[in-house]
Amino acid sequence: MATPRRGAPSGRGAAADARRAARRRAARRKGQIRLAALVSVGVLAVVLAVVVPGASRPPGRTTRPPAHGRPVLTAAVPFPWHPGHRVVAGPNLAPGSDPSVLPGDVLIADEGNNRLLVVDPTGRIVWQFPRPGELPVGTTFLEPDDAFFTASGRQIIATEENDQVVSLVDVRTGRIVWRYGQPGVAGSGVGQLSNPDDAMVLPGNKVVIADIRNCSILVVPVGAHAPAQRFGLNETACYHDPPLRFGSPNGAFPLPDGNFLVTEINGDWASEMTTSGRILWSTHPPGVAYPSDTNEMAPGRYLTVDYSIPGQIVEFDRQGHLLWRYGPSSGPGELRTPSLCEPVPSNGDILCNDDGDDRVIVVDPRTDRIVWQYGHTGVAGSAPGYLSGPDGVDLAPPHSMLVRHAATLPRLPLTCATALPLGACTVLDATSGTPATSGTPATSGTPATSGTAPAPGSSG
Repeated sequence: MATPRRGAPSGRGAAADARRAARRRAARRKGQIRLAALVSVGVLAVVLAVVVPGASRPPGRTTRPPAHGRPVLTAAVPFPWHPGHRVVAGPNLAPGSDPSVLPGDVLIADEGNNRLLVVDPTGRIVWQFPRPGELPVGTTFLEPDDAFFTASGRQIIATEENDQVVSLVDVRTGRIVWRYGQPGVAGSGVGQLSNPDDAMVLPGNKVVIADIRNCSILVVPVGAHAPAQRFGLNETACYHDPPLRFGSPNGAFPLPDGNFLVTEINGDWASEMTTSGRILWSTHPPGVAYPSDTNEMAPGRYLTVDYSIPGQIVEFDRQGHLLWRYGPSSGPGELRTPSLCEPVPSNGDILCNDDGDDRVIVVDPRTDRIVWQYGHTGVAGSAPGYLSGPDGVDLAPPHSMLVRHAATLPRLPLTCATALPLGACTVLDATSGTPATSGTPATSGTPATSGTAPAPGSSG
């Protein structure tokens, strides 16, 4: 049986799996060819200068305030963008795109092309990884499905979900400086992952990883090869019973209150969890079949996408009430398996990757129109202006998610709350991966604070 896409229930996406397997084989063959060339003619490093866009534009429309105040940045960033003058859409953008809706450049995890791109608002590629000669001999970088700038703005954490590894890339040198997982090997042992998703680097250089098929969430220090903390039992029975079990978690996004927003595929759930493993509330994103990568729009307002055909973008509150929905069932606005959307802080627009349509878009929620698009709808390619199954987006610093929230990102004290079910939260030795402490048994596995948590399987 084919491996389900993004940890989905079995029977979904066999054809897509076959295409991904073919892409992986092709990528490995290309690596072998490149190795042979390097051996015969010597190592040739082609260093491409990072193009810094010189044009700028007026600030975007402001009908919604930035979600959590002004960007916080402590160091120079590699992609400066200076608002102030009008800019014109370049030839790589879809007709009708308005560059002024974006406050800065866009990071794209171009999964089908095995690369990361940074594209400026006019559609020009200003950075790419890997470039020719950047990967050491024997190193692969396959199918990045999510990527986020770190809070310093100088590195990018990328998840290669189907290759079972997470990679930390230095932006300026174009080198992988740390990896967790065994490339090409899924597992549940120390140093292994099984369909990892949405890794994030939080204060103290601790990386939070949603380990989908192991039904758990890991905290791994940068540089370590064993987790320091695990939420959930390390097993393959994935269903909604947090924090003891998670129903195929595909995202643990930081919240400004210092907690996590966890998305579970199975059963359509979003939950807020503290850094010590206590569940504060759980709800169903309304009308969503396959939730993906839920994050916070503004206090009390949450954004998720429906990884379906047709797909949806859904804004909701913690009671599961619908606040806004975008989901055309046909026409150029229809989405096909979108997997991540995040708010544009300058104007309240929504930046999304529309995987199945090979494009990254910005949607204006006031008009329900696509106002910016990079990629040709439904046409995969690698030339400028083309993408192949893009599966992750982030704005470049200082507007990127972790830079914007740097002052309020969760601190991870590596402690477990009392009265949790045994195994719900475990502090581990980051060298050996063996348990150091574990949550104490509770009388039940229900959330400690249950506000509006519908029963598993009920509608939102």
